[in-house]
Amino acid sequence: MDKAVPTAAEAVADIEDGASLAVGGFGLVGVPDTLIRALYEQGAGGLSVVSNNCGTDGHGLGILLAAGRIRRVTGSYIGNNAEFARRYLHGGLEVELTPQGTLAERLRAGGCGIPAFYTPAGIGSQVAHGGLPRRHTADGRVAAVSRSKEVREFDGRAHVLEHAITTDFALVRAARGDRHGNLVFARTARNFNPLAAMAGRITVAEVEELVEPGELDPDHVHLPGIFVRRVITLTPQQAAHKPVERRTVRAA
Repeated sequence: MDKAVPTAAEAVADIEDGASLAVGGFGLVGVPDTLIRALYEQGAGGLSVVSNNCGTDGHGLGILLAAGRIRRVTGSYIGNNAEFARRYLHGGLEVELTPQGTLAERLRAGGCGIPAFYTPAGIGSQVAHGGLPRRHTADGRVAAVSRSKEVREFDGRAHVLEHAITTDFALVRAARGDRHGNLVFARTARNFNPLAAMAGRITVAEVEELVEPGELDPDHVHLPGIFVRRVITLTPQQAAHKPVERRTVRAA
């Protein structure tokens, strides 16, 4: 039951080339930076990543992206990352765009064993009837597009069929965790992290504070340990590393 692993390197050592990953975070909030950097050092490539976004230049998944380690991305937001745009538009990256709420539910469904579901999100757009560019050639021409999806009517309203997502691994970050893998997330870091953790067959969590079993109030646990395979404890310096994606200030 003790799921604590001594180092991030050991925690990601068995992630192989071509693996699929669900990664928590929204922008740069709640991103498992230490695990991502350990995976960068480990060297796995050809990765298929499922995440709300793909980090920014030099931060989060942007580190793996710049190194050419990511082959495919399923996400809902791709702004503020010039390297992402360059690779996508010049044939270096396959991209599946999906509405943000749909992405969240696809991850949750995968963790709950639900194979698919219907949602009104995307009806009347290329999300439903296809045609979204998924891959380009090196000279920028569209090489592959998304397919149309099944549409059914419920109570007079059209809904599109979306399939659940499961991945080989999941990387997440939590504020607190115990040795059994129970996790507590802080504020907006409780975004895609619980959902990504549910979707991964092997979920690895980095926690800012590791406590002993029984110290977490069960009513305060956001993700039960059944979904988590490994836990690493961040150093104070790693825990304090929380970059701001876009800082806006105003005159006093």
